[in-house]
Amino acid sequence: MSTSPLELAHPAALPDGTRLLLRPIEPEDEPLLADIVQHMRPEDVRRRFFTPLRALSHDLGERLSHVDYAHDMALMALTADGRTALAGARFVAEPGAQRAEFALGVRSDWQRRGLGRLLIGQLVDIARERGIGELYGDVLHENEPMLRLCRDLGFALELHPEDATLVRVRKPLAGT
Repeated sequence: MSTSPLELAHPAALPDGTRLLLRPIEPEDEPLLADIVQHMRPEDVRRRFFTPLRALSHDLGERLSHVDYAHDMALMALTADGRTALAGARFVAEPGAQRAEFALGVRSDWQRRGLGRLLIGQLVDIARERGIGELYGDVLHENEPMLRLCRDLGFALELHPEDATLVRVRKPLAGT
């Protein structure tokens, strides 16, 4: 596992002026990730993980908090004091790093404030800097807020090639 790219940690602000800290996820953040899930409505958890979960299991929390930064990226948005996690976003590059799959999870009480837009924008910038040609994700067909956000951020929406319950969102990064 590569070390976290600490230079990516920086203060940020939401459109309403709320100050945040954005930083790469660290292995010791597993409890913070579990807390994000605990503050998500069951429907939001199902939309993020495609299955109902009551809590983040230790195994899943460990997988999400241990990142090989040589190939992948995972960011957290925290309150300005760094004590409370509000959202997490990640991409996992495919072999050859031509494409990367992304995912996003935001506490239900912090949705619709610009966190998702901020984090996905950061992932797009980092992926582009790393020479990744495309960022893509799978979104439940019913998850209209996420589909709207992706549309607003310039992702193309298309039928998923293997699962009619999903929409594939894609954003070419090369030359943009």
